[in-house]
Amino acid sequence: MNDAILPAPRPPSGPAIPAAYFGERVTWVHHWTERLFSFRCTRDPAFRFRAGEFAMIGLMADGKPLVRAYSMASPTWDEELEFLSIKVQHGPLTSRLQHVAVGDVVLIGRKPTGTLVTDNLRPGRTLWLLATGTGLAPFLSLAREPDVYERFEKVVVAHTVREVRELAHRELFERDLPDHELLGEIVAGKLLYYPSVTREPFRTQGRITTLIETGRIFADLGLPPLDPANDRVMLCGSEAMNRDCKAMLEARGFEEGANNAPGTYVVEKAFVTK
Repeated sequence: MNDAILPAPRPPSGPAIPAAYFGERVTWVHHWTERLFSFRCTRDPAFRFRAGEFAMIGLMADGKPLVRAYSMASPTWDEELEFLSIKVQHGPLTSRLQHVAVGDVVLIGRKPTGTLVTDNLRPGRTLWLLATGTGLAPFLSLAREPDVYERFEKVVVAHTVREVRELAHRELFERDLPDHELLGEIVAGKLLYYPSVTREPFRTQGRITTLIETGRIFADLGLPPLDPANDRVMLCGSEAMNRDCKAMLEARGFEEGANNAPGTYVVEKAFVTK
C-alpha cells in the first residue's frame, strides 16, 4: 500500500507558508499518462480528515497560494497524503503542479471537507462508488477504510475512463488490496472492482450510465439492480457524469444526502479541472 519510500524531511516553518496551509514535501510522483499523474507528500500529524473528503491544495505562485480542491486519495490511517490529478497545460494550477518533484513543497489546506463521507448516507447493504477519471481519488481512500466494510455488505468501485492506461490504481484493486496483510481479509468477498473504458477495446466498454441502464453491470457482478431500499451511491466525476447519474438515480427513487441530512446517494461537486 505504501510505496516504501522514506518520508522526506519536513519543510521548515516560516512566513512563506500562509497560516491556512501546511507546507508538505513531495515524496513520490508517478505519471500514468500525459494527462494523468499521482503524487504523495508528507502529512502533518495535526491534519485529520474523513475518508472521501477533499482539501484545498496547491503551490505558492508569485508569493501567493494557488490552490484547488483535491480529494485525498490516501486512507485516513496513512502516514502520508496522496493525490490524483489531471494535467491541464494552460490551467493556472495543474500546468505547474504536474512538474512537482520529490523534495518540492506543496500547500495542504488545514480544513478538509466534502460530501462523499459515509455519515451522509443512511444505512444500506451495498455501497456503489461511481467515478470517472480522477473522480476515483476519494474512493481510493474509502476503499481502504475498514469502517466502510463494517457498514456495508458489499462495496463496488466502478471506474470509467477513456483509455485503458487511464485506469489508475487498477493493480491496487485487482492485486494489492486482496493480498494486503491487514486489509485483505477485510475486503475479501466484499470489495468489487468494475473498470470500464469508452474509447478503445476493453473487456467492459461504455459509459457507466449505459452499463447501469442496460443492466450489464449487475449481470457482470451478480448483484440486483439499484434500489434505494438497499443501495447507497456516491458519485464523483465529470459534470456530465454527475448530472446524468443524478437524474438516473432520482428517477429510481434515490434522495440526495448532505451534511446533517443523510440520503441514499451523495455527489461531490468540488472537482478539480484547472
